[in-house]
Amino acid sequence: MSFVSKTYTSDVNNTTTSLKNSHSVKPPSFNGDGTQFSWWKSKMYSYITLLDDELWDFVEDGTCFEVDEEGMVANRKKLTATQKKIYKRHHKVIGIQVDVLPHN
Repeated sequence: MSFVSKTYTSDVNNTTTSLKNSHSVKPPSFNGDGTQFSWWKSKMYSYITLLDDELWDFVEDGTCFEVDEEGMVANRKKLTATQKKIYKRHHKVIGIQVDVLPHN
């Protein structure tokens, strides 16, 4: 059994991404250029749905959990097993989104 390993460069943000043994790719960075937003959103959709075809639903629909005054889930320990899976997947998407935005 062999694995694919190749490198390509994105023209928009000039980053190099490698496909390694796990076939994982880095999410596309958003450089803040509004004229490139449609391109970036399309690439993010592909990246997120590659990880889990239902994750994009969290981007579009969000989730609905009771939160406290700090915006944290009020009773995380009381969530059902299904709610905990949703909570975890929601935060997976949030983590991806935070990682691709520019940090100044």
